[in-house]
Amino acid sequence: MLKFLIRRVGQGIVVLWLITMAVFGLFFVAPNNVARTLAGRQATPQTIATISHRLGLDQPIWRQYVGFVWRALHGDLGYDYYHQVPVTTIMAQAMPITGSLVVGSALIWVVLGVANGVISAVRPRSLTDRGLTVFALFFYSMPTFLLGLIFLYLLYYQLTLHGVAFFPAGGYSALSSGVGPWLQHMILPWLTLALVSAATYTRLTRGSMLDVLGEDYVRTARSKGIGEKRVILRHALRSALTPVVTQFGIDVATLLGGAVVTEQVFSMPGLGKTAVDSINQQDLPVIIGIVLFASAAVVVANIIVDLLYAVLDPRVRLH
Repeated sequence: MLKFLIRRVGQGIVVLWLITMAVFGLFFVAPNNVARTLAGRQATPQTIATISHRLGLDQPIWRQYVGFVWRALHGDLGYDYYHQVPVTTIMAQAMPITGSLVVGSALIWVVLGVANGVISAVRPRSLTDRGLTVFALFFYSMPTFLLGLIFLYLLYYQLTLHGVAFFPAGGYSALSSGVGPWLQHMILPWLTLALVSAATYTRLTRGSMLDVLGEDYVRTARSKGIGEKRVILRHALRSALTPVVTQFGIDVATLLGGAVVTEQVFSMPGLGKTAVDSINQQDLPVIIGIVLFASAAVVVANIIVDLLYAVLDPRVRLH
C-alpha cells in the first residue's frame, strides 16, 4: 500500500509539473508583451513596469519558471491587477460558493443515482426498471442550463406570481446569514446539477450491478442462505461501486474547479462564474490561479479514488 501511494503521489507530481509548464508557456512565453497581457487592457505604463519587476520578466525564462512554481507552491497564485487584490483573495471568496454547490448536489446525485441503479438491476426488464431508465435518459439528455431555466420559471417566477415567494431568483446567501436563506438559494442549483448527474450514475450502477450479480461469489452467498438484502448491499453493491467511485472522483474534482453553467444560470459568484468573468475581462492572473487549483483537485481526487478501490473491493490489490 505504501509503495503504491508513493508511486501514485509521484505520478501526480509529474502531472502537475507538466501542467505548470503548459500554463507557464501559454501565459508567460507565448504573449509578445507578458506584463501588458497580465495587466489587462486598461493597464497604465506604471502598472506594466511594476508587473515586469515583480515577476522578474527581465530574467531568463528558466528563472521566471522557477519563480512561478516556487510562488505557486507557497500559495502565491499571483496578483489580480484588475481588482487590485491577490488572486487567492478572489478564489477564497468564490470557493465556499462552489464548494456548497458541489458537495450538496453530489450527495443528492450519488444517493439518487445509486439507489435507482440498484433497484433497476434487482428488477431487470420490469416496469420499474423501464421507468427508471426513462428517467435517467430524460435527464441525461437535458442540458444543465435548460433545466436550470425551467426550475427558475416554474419554481421562482410562477410561484412568485401566485404569491408563494419561497425560491429566490438567484445569487448566494452565505451560511453566516443563516441556514434558512442559504438553503433557499441552494435548493434549485442543487437539483439542477444533481438530476443531470444522477442519470449517469443510475446507468453506471445498473450495468455494474448486473455484472456483479452474475458472479460466482454472489451465487455462493445465496446458496448459503444469506438474505437477499444482505447479498445485494454487502456483497454485490460493494464491488459494483468501483466504477461509480471512479466517476464520482472525476466529477467532483472537475466541478470544484467551477460548475460554470449552473453558476451562470443562477448568478452564483463561484469559481466557474469567476472564471467566465475573468475571461471576458481578460483578467489572466485569476484564470491562471483557477486552472492550477482545478488541476490539483483532479490529481488529488484520482489518487484518493485509487486508494478507495482496495477498500470497496477485496479482490483489488494495490502494488
